[in-house]
Parts: sequence; C-alpha cells; structure tokens
Amino acid sequence: MLSAFAQAFRTPDLRRKLLFTLGIMAIFRLGSVIPTPGVSYPNVQQCLEAVGSTNDLLGLVNLFSGGALLQLSIFALGIMPYITASIITQLLRVVIPRFEALQKEGQQGQAKLTQYTRYLTIFLAVLQSTTMITMARSGNLIPGCSVPLIPNDSIMTIVIMIIVMTAGTGLIMWLGELITERGVGNGMSLLIFTSIAAGFPSALWSVGGAANGVANVTIVIALLLVITLLVVFVEQSQRRVPVQYAKRMVGRRMYGGSSTYIPIKINMAGVIPVIFASSLLALPGLFSQFGDQTEGWVQWVSLNLLSPTAPLYMAIYFVLVLFFAFFYTSITFNPDDVADNMKRYGGFIPGIRAGRPTAEYLQYVITRITTAGALYLALIAIFPVIVFAALNLPDTVGFALGGTSILIVVGVGLQTVKEIDSQLQQRHYEGFLR
Repeated sequence: MLSAFAQAFRTPDLRRKLLFTLGIMAIFRLGSVIPTPGVSYPNVQQCLEAVGSTNDLLGLVNLFSGGALLQLSIFALGIMPYITASIITQLLRVVIPRFEALQKEGQQGQAKLTQYTRYLTIFLAVLQSTTMITMARSGNLIPGCSVPLIPNDSIMTIVIMIIVMTAGTGLIMWLGELITERGVGNGMSLLIFTSIAAGFPSALWSVGGAANGVANVTIVIALLLVITLLVVFVEQSQRRVPVQYAKRMVGRRMYGGSSTYIPIKINMAGVIPVIFASSLLALPGLFSQFGDQTEGWVQWVSLNLLSPTAPLYMAIYFVLVLFFAFFYTSITFNPDDVADNMKRYGGFIPGIRAGRPTAEYLQYVITRITTAGALYLALIAIFPVIVFAALNLPDTVGFALGGTSILIVVGVGLQTVKEIDSQLQQRHYEGFLR
C-alpha cells in the first residue's frame, strides 16, 4: 500500500489528484469545527466535557459527522442525510416501477436517480437540522447539560441555523462529487472515512487516560488489528460462479465461445445492515427521552435498549443485522435478472440449464453465501462491544473504535488503494516496443 502511494506521488497527474483529494478532506474537517451561528461554542464544550452523549442514534450520526453533530457545527449533519437518501432511493426501486426502469436505462437513468437523491438529501437535511435544533433547545441533545446551547432561540436565529446546516449538507455533497470527478476514489466514501478516522486518536487517548490505560490500549490495538485482518480477508473473498458463452453467428462474424465467471462477494450488503440495525434499535431510546422518566416503559427502555452491553440489546441487534443482510442482498442482487441476461446472450452455467434452473441455482448460492456474510457482520458488530464492556470502557469508545467503524475504514481504504493501483497500471503500461 505504501509503495503504491509513493509511486502515485511520483506521477504528476496522480499527484495532482491526490493533493486535490487531500485538500477537499481538509476543508471537510475544517467545516466540522466551525460552529453554526447562534450556538454558544463554550457551552457546547462544557456540556461535552461534563456529560457527553448517551443516545445511540445520536452517537451513530455523530460518528459519521466526525464529531461535528454534538458540536452543532455548520457540517453538523455530515454525510448522514446523503447516506439515508441513497438507501431510500435503492429501496424504492423495489416499490416504484419508475425507479426500477430508470436503473435499467443506463447512464441517463442513473443521472436522474442521482438528481432525485440530491433532492431527497436536501429535504432530509431540513428535517434533521430542525430536529437537532429542537433537541438542543430542549436539552435532549446532550442529556444532563445545565447550560443553554442556543442562548438566543428567536425564530430568526432558528431559521438561520436550519438554513446554514442544510447548506452545509449540500456543500458536503458537492465536495464528495468533486472528489469523485477530479480526485481519487469515491468522494462520499472518502468523506465518511475522514469522519470516522478523525475520531480514532481521541478515542485511544481516552482509553489510555483511564485506569489500566496502557494495558487497555494494548488490548484495543490488538483487537483492531485482528478485526482489520478479518475484514480484509472476508471483503476480498468471493465465490466465482463459472459461466460459458456458446458460439453464435452475427452476420459474418462469430461471437461467444468464451468462459468467464460471476463474482459473488461473501458480504454483498457491505456495512448497510449494521447501520440499519443501529438506527432502528436506537429509535426507542430517542422516543423515551421525550416521555416522563418515571413511567415504567421509559425505565424499561433505559435499562434494556439504551446500553449496548445489555443482553436484550445485543440479542436484538444480532437478529436485526442478520435480517437486514438478507433483505439488502435480495434487493441488490436479483437471480432472475442475471439468469435472463445470461440466456439472452447465450450464457449458461456448466451443468445447469439456462432460464429458471439457473436462477434457482444462483438463489441457492446467494443464500448460502449471505448466511456466512450475515454471521460475519453480526459478530464483527457485537464482539468489540463485549470486549469494551469487559474493559469498562465508555460507550463513546465503542462508537469510535467499534466494528462499524473498522468495516467502513478498511473497506474504503481497500477500494481507494485498488483505484490508485489501477491508475498506476494505466500510466506505467509497458508497450510492445520495450
């Protein structure tokens, strides 16, 4: 990896792209610490140092914003509205035929889907910024905070804050697209990578500053290395289903007769099931904050669904990750469409008849592989929580150094290195004259 980056910086064109990407990432981090107009930055810092945050959903959003959410900065919402909009757009392809038709129209259809995703992102940004500002005014954003986060909560101040946070989300979306067009790698993924990686040093520092700091840091680093190796191994693994294309005459030319394969990854759903499960499981805790804290159901939620180390929480979390892994894989990979395309172009799997038998065989393979991938995702998400609980580490460390963070960081890193390597091969190709 280091040799690839060194070689890339020696190539002028790639060096410009890498420096442009790093510059955009620096601007993104700068915006994460600039407070929104109307927010008292000293009061926010005082509350974070005193009580922190105990809400899992806010902790997840704060993770993807690089800590900007709880500081109420201009990039407080981070990339989360765009992620949510993208997931909703993909899910709507199953419900709305128009979206499925656009998906099959090629580049023009993808451009329209991207435009719809942008509109939905802005709408979600307005909704989420309004929600976060309301929670900040009522004191539910950082529970236990005694000082006001927004001293002047007039209507004009609130409207300006909503506009600034929404504009910040639009700017983040534009920066991500700039990286994709002019930089290296997928822009949105790299911004998420930047947000999560920015929390690693402070999380390790908090672990080292607690009791048994040196021993805990050693255990945490060893755990991160083991999980990283496991993630790299699984993410690079794939089941290759062989495909043979029969020869056919088109005019005077012979086509086909080649052999290829369908690469099926073990973890086709990526990190989406973990995000879905975390968000869904955190909703009861979010609703309980608006209820009477003396009521029975509020106390039950606080005891069983607010702490990631609670047995019921981990059991439900495990089941939800398994469910969403199968659900999302069934949406993104349709065996019937793959079988129809293979049959249309004269392809078949050796030993399997074309058409319906091919679709059933692919469904059988997908089910077995998804089972292994879902178990892998659930274990990666649960195991660090158990270790951190055994070490008596705070929940904030679990968010910053948990399985979700490692999955995203390692996955984005692998994809970016692959793209750099492919561009290096294009620019250093040895021709026939050598």
